[in-house]
Amino acid sequence: MTATTTAPIAATPVRTTRQPSARLRNWATRAPLLPALIFMIVVTQLPFVATLVISFFDWNALYPKARHFTGLDNYQQVLTDADLRHSVWTTVLLTATVVLVSLVLGLALALLLDRKFRGRGVVRTLLIAPFLVVPVAAALLWKHVLYNPEYGLLNGLLHYVGGPQPDWISNTPLLAVEASLVWQWTPFMMLILLAGLQSRDQQQMEAAKVDGASEWQMFRYLTLPHLRRYLELGALLGSIYIVQNFDAVFTITSGGLGTANLPYTVYQSFYQAHENGLASAAGVLVVIGSIVIATFTLRVVSSLFREEAGRA
Repeated sequence: MTATTTAPIAATPVRTTRQPSARLRNWATRAPLLPALIFMIVVTQLPFVATLVISFFDWNALYPKARHFTGLDNYQQVLTDADLRHSVWTTVLLTATVVLVSLVLGLALALLLDRKFRGRGVVRTLLIAPFLVVPVAAALLWKHVLYNPEYGLLNGLLHYVGGPQPDWISNTPLLAVEASLVWQWTPFMMLILLAGLQSRDQQQMEAAKVDGASEWQMFRYLTLPHLRRYLELGALLGSIYIVQNFDAVFTITSGGLGTANLPYTVYQSFYQAHENGLASAAGVLVVIGSIVIATFTLRVVSSLFREEAGRA
């Protein structure tokens, strides 16, 4: 027998591809968003930082060489000056009234639209229309078409029934502004609450009806607790926008007759009195209030998302 010897086979090196690290993958997925992030910072954050810096100065645009650092004096003046303090109170009163009334009316309309009837889609579209109107156009509509004491629709109806002919804006200025804002924001609340109504557990509602629960009992013990998060969301979102409202106050009353809210006071201090430092301090307070409300809004939205995810 002849012995055969086999030469050892050399091991071929295995080429391994290096996988990118998790940090590199994260940066790769976030890189397309960087231009939008940089643009947002330049457009929103840098002007806010400039406003914050100006708020610490006594800065009148008519006397630019006389500006000097005053610390928190502008903020103290905003909170202690009688007119400015009144504008803060007007902002709170206007926001609270419009939000509460819009929520109540929006809930009533949502309950009606949740029922099935012929033409529901058309009615829903018509009810949403006020929210789609440009704010300045809506304020002009109320000022001239409804409130005008000579040719306004409200006084025309009162004249038809032999009633008085009041000057609505002069007699009830704050109520006139609130009514126009309620008309515009009620559809927004209705949409949010209608979405909440349509997300109810229908099996639970049917079981309660079979057990003999009345409409009021179903609303009180089932619908209203379910709508709590949606009511909070509507109130917070409405507050964010209404606390910054300028169009209705400027268009209907021009800030007169005790209707000047904080955004109008910022405009008046900046463009009419040329007090850049004082206007910046008032604007910073508006932003801080909006951020506080927005923080609660984000919490409510996240809790709603968690509830929907758990339900799915």
